[in-house]
Amino acid sequence: MPRSDTVGGSSQGLALSTAAFTMCFAVWTIFAVIGVEIKAEYGLSETEFGLLIATPVLTGSLTRLILGVWAEQYGGRLVFTLQMLLTALATWGLTLADSYGAFLLAALGVGLAGGSFAIGVVYVSHWFPKDKLGAALGVFGAGNVGAAATTFIAPLVMVAWGWEAVAQVWAAALALVGAAFWLFAADDPAHAARVASGAAPASIREQLAPLRKLQVWRFSLYYFFVFGAFVALALWLPNYLVEVYEVDIRTAGMAAAVFSLSASLFRVYGGHLSDQRGARTVMYWTFGFSMVVLLMLSYPPTDYVIHGLRGPISFSTQMDFAPFVIAIFVLGFFMSLGKAAVFKHIPVYYPDNVGAVGGLVGMVGGLGGFALPILFGTLLDLTGIYTSCFAFLFLLVGGALVWMHLSVRAMERTAGAEALDALPALPEMREIHDPALHTETRLLVGWDPEDEAFWERAGRRIARRNLWISIACLLFAFSVWMVWSVVVAELPRVGFDFTPSQLFWLASLPGLSGATFRIFYSFMVPIFGGRLWTTVSTASLLLPAFGIGYAVQNPETPYFIFLVLALLCGFGGGNFASSMANIGFFFPKKEKGAALGKNAGLGNLGVSVMQFLVPVVITAGVFGALGGPPRPLPDGGEIWLQNAGFVWVPFIVVSSIAAWVGMNDIADAKASFSEQAVIFQRKHNWIMCLLYTGTFGSFIGFSAGFPLLAKSQFPEIDSLQFVFLGPLVGALSRAWTGWVADKYGGARVTVWVFASMILAALGVLFFLSIGSFLGFFAMFMALFFFTGVGNASTFQMIPNIVGDYVPRLVPGLTPDEARRQVARESAAITAFTSAIAAYGAFFIPKAYGSSISMTGGAEAALWGFVAFYVVCLAVTWVWYDRPGGLLHALERRRGAASPGDAQPA
Repeated sequence: MPRSDTVGGSSQGLALSTAAFTMCFAVWTIFAVIGVEIKAEYGLSETEFGLLIATPVLTGSLTRLILGVWAEQYGGRLVFTLQMLLTALATWGLTLADSYGAFLLAALGVGLAGGSFAIGVVYVSHWFPKDKLGAALGVFGAGNVGAAATTFIAPLVMVAWGWEAVAQVWAAALALVGAAFWLFAADDPAHAARVASGAAPASIREQLAPLRKLQVWRFSLYYFFVFGAFVALALWLPNYLVEVYEVDIRTAGMAAAVFSLSASLFRVYGGHLSDQRGARTVMYWTFGFSMVVLLMLSYPPTDYVIHGLRGPISFSTQMDFAPFVIAIFVLGFFMSLGKAAVFKHIPVYYPDNVGAVGGLVGMVGGLGGFALPILFGTLLDLTGIYTSCFAFLFLLVGGALVWMHLSVRAMERTAGAEALDALPALPEMREIHDPALHTETRLLVGWDPEDEAFWERAGRRIARRNLWISIACLLFAFSVWMVWSVVVAELPRVGFDFTPSQLFWLASLPGLSGATFRIFYSFMVPIFGGRLWTTVSTASLLLPAFGIGYAVQNPETPYFIFLVLALLCGFGGGNFASSMANIGFFFPKKEKGAALGKNAGLGNLGVSVMQFLVPVVITAGVFGALGGPPRPLPDGGEIWLQNAGFVWVPFIVVSSIAAWVGMNDIADAKASFSEQAVIFQRKHNWIMCLLYTGTFGSFIGFSAGFPLLAKSQFPEIDSLQFVFLGPLVGALSRAWTGWVADKYGGARVTVWVFASMILAALGVLFFLSIGSFLGFFAMFMALFFFTGVGNASTFQMIPNIVGDYVPRLVPGLTPDEARRQVARESAAITAFTSAIAAYGAFFIPKAYGSSISMTGGAEAALWGFVAFYVVCLAVTWVWYDRPGGLLHALERRRGAASPGDAQPA
């Protein structure tokens, strides 16, 4: 019978729940061993294998949230027992599977084992006081050692009796543990007290309320690494060791067990340290040391040849088997400390919502175990580098460490606000905004473009000079950003044996990195100053320009190098956000819209300039011997593909010098990140991200993917001589149609834009079906035109939307304070939406590639775009343009009164 006294029950409950979790974890990771045999039996690819071993993790992750809530409502003893019995049935069912699809289906049921963690956290946390919770949850979490038991014992069972015996033995053991838990564990004190009092359990809505806090999601990111990456590596390492070090499955299983043991048993010590030293300190240790170890693991085996005085000097670097095992043991040690530290936070911060918060954090961590093996397989397929999995984890840990540190500093700043607010955010850049310290003559003090006398006397001339230099810099930035859209179409002709999927990845990655850089570039001008940042960001384009020029000359250049260069081209995409933010400070309200429209529209023209110029310059030795020899073509001709990179070098150098010599800094152009970060609480910020993704995201995505799409769908036509017209049409329509939104209202124009884009996309589908290049091309020109109109109309909406909600959400501001608040939020939303929308440059080419590889054509991707535009149209009409919508009456009044007062984009 279960014991009911608190002291005895706590010890017994902790022991039984730890044993149950250990067995569940052993079952949850069963595919790490039997998956290797199934992979060989069914001839699975790396990606298919990654999906198979990750599928149980998906179920275990997604069920954690609801199982944690149910444990709070119905008691951990009942929920834990039922979960184990159901999982045992599903595990036994693996032996009945006879195809890859059947294994995936059975794996979903096996994944229920992973949900046990959320149940156990609720159950254990109700037995112990706060000052002992870290140690108690550390003991319980040490049940992760079940993964080591599987990787250590299961290979022996599998070699002796086959993988089916592993599933049968593990299922029977789990059923026995479940029965023992029901018979000998006691109901936790909180559940027992609630049952005795007759009180109703908290509703699901009450349980889920804390999930709205960003802090919960930050804890989830921590757990995504310390637990999700642990699960992923526990599943991935046996196959990794077999492939990389060519050991047998038993040796690989034992080596992987070293990692699993380290990442599990030391969780007890991590809980103790969290109680004694503080969970935050332990997290710093976890992230810091993990980055060091992952950096070492990320470095692939490499051969070096140095041309020395007495001839070539050759040497190699690689991590042998023994050092690798030691490194993963150390990594597991710090991951185990981090797992305990994360769950030390939760009962302390959310004592009444442990089930929901712990379930969510556990779910996100579990999803890491699902997503990461798939990502590892995809990275391996893309790069051919086995250590790419550790390189990604290195970046993940770095991001988590930065977020944690910024959050800690924010709390410190709140605690000592007055003293810290007196300090500059970045002391090294203080002189840019402080006239007393400024050593250059390019600082504009007392810049007031709204003063008409000042504007006519000197302001307009200075502002226009900065605008035209900015346009030139942005034009070449867009050129470099999108250069892969042409280069990838020519790589097969010069001997690069890349698959269509690899080529679409190269066309997509600049969009991914460019959009990400935009998020950070949005906040750089107030910190570094517009002059310095424009100079540095423009000069950074030399890296991909030179890199492309050298890489394409040798067909033996590894694909991985091309991936890095494609990511570096994202520097050009990031420049848009900082350029728009900088120019916005120079112009008065009545001219700001036109200035931003020219900066954006003529900057976008860089895509068209590139797609026109590159096909021309690669046909001749423009740079002579300096540019390198041409590559022969199959038809007997020659091509200087390196000129696609080298041609931008002189333009980048000249524009960087022009930015440094001719641009200015504005002393008052500063705002803290916290002042701008208020936009993340505004729902209209996220709505406009959706709409601007539909317009600008489509423009930049179509620009990136159109050349390769046209060449793949109509190989008999030399489409590269025409594709530059699309970005040209889109850029010019953006620059010169802002008046349409001013006159008729941004929301109404945006509705008609999405309606027109739907029709144009349907037209593309129709002409593809009948094989008409002329119709296909004409419909794409229409799409480009309407994206340009929509770019202007969506940006025109932003200041009107902000001007409407600021007085309501921030009451008590003086008129001058309200004006500054509207200007600040409008600028921040404009920059942030441009960053999010730029991801279209990644997703649209990738959608083409995925559609072609899965269905043989681009039609599936185009139908997806049509559905997305329908959603955008509905959202625009419902929120802004319907009678009673936020902008319906406002824009009609503005249009009837004075169209010129609105701000075009």
